[in-house]
Amino acid sequence: MGRSYHRLSADEIEVLWSRWQRGETAVQISDVLGCHKATVTWVVGRAGGLRPRVRSRAARTLKGTEREEISRALARGESLRSVARRSRRAPSTISREIHRHGGPMAYRAAAADTAAWARARRPKCGRLVQSRRLRRVVERWLEADWSPQQIADELRRRYPDDPTMHLSHETIYRALYVQARGALKHELVAHLRRGQHYRRPRAAARSARGPGQIVDIVSIAERPPSADTRAVPGHWEGDLLLGKRGTQIATLVERQSRFTLLLRIPAADSATVVAALARRITRLPAALQQSLTWDRGKEMAQHQRFTVATGVQVYFCDPQSPWQRGSNENTNGLLRQYFPKGADLSAVTQRQLDRVALKLNSRPRKTLEGQTPAEVLAASVALTG
Repeated sequence: MGRSYHRLSADEIEVLWSRWQRGETAVQISDVLGCHKATVTWVVGRAGGLRPRVRSRAARTLKGTEREEISRALARGESLRSVARRSRRAPSTISREIHRHGGPMAYRAAAADTAAWARARRPKCGRLVQSRRLRRVVERWLEADWSPQQIADELRRRYPDDPTMHLSHETIYRALYVQARGALKHELVAHLRRGQHYRRPRAAARSARGPGQIVDIVSIAERPPSADTRAVPGHWEGDLLLGKRGTQIATLVERQSRFTLLLRIPAADSATVVAALARRITRLPAALQQSLTWDRGKEMAQHQRFTVATGVQVYFCDPQSPWQRGSNENTNGLLRQYFPKGADLSAVTQRQLDRVALKLNSRPRKTLEGQTPAEVLAASVALTG
């Protein structure tokens, strides 16, 4: 039996948003509500995936009970000053309330309360709408594939004494996803990391790949303290970013600077992966050839061959512990903007990979206090040199 299309009640919409924020899909939510999936996606899409804020009355405004008291006082023929004194309001407040809603003879508490609630919903003009200069800066950086968080941080760094050029990353997200605000073009959503047309809560973490058969591994627990503390450059984290079945690229992230290298990998067998990694690592300055941390994917089964060719020791994460390569995991998430899951990566050239890496390495990072990975790495190499 098919699901029906129907208008959701306020309680049902509350359930919808609660489950959406927990990461449930439109299909799962529609099953709970007994409605069609399209109903859920329409509600979510209309709000840009962002739960609308719950409206509330300001403490200074008249309450429904106070309007009831005004209505009864008018029926008894009491003066405005006596009503004001009893409700602890200014007489002018009571006078404006009565004349705004029809005068003493026509005033009705319920109608006045409903009208006041409707009148209070005013479209607010956001900072991105008011300031053309700020909007142009934000649009330019979005087109350069900067994240809203990077843009918000860079605005404060570049314009420290101009509060009119400051805004939060959440304001940028809302301007993109909630088009009723009319601030930023919706097409700019395509420049976000995941390119989604509405905000999607983070779902459960993806399952890790199988461990494969790797012998003589060296545990991450034996990695030098300088790698753990990011005290010196040259310690790398690596992984394969998978696309369509049988296609992949290798990602290397330097721990101290978060500098990223991308390598074209025609096949995922260990011999091919190890050879490609060894060629790239040996082209780096000696100061940047310290260690490599990998997960337990079988593409690194020939890790000893890599160490012999490069002199770089490979350390392996604990089973099912991708967080131990946190910098690399985060970078792989950034790369999904350019290489979505299921995409055919076999046609991607090394030149294209280098262009994407350049974009990542020239963006300011909050974790680097607004510096770019390229700036941090260059400074570190100059010091060690």
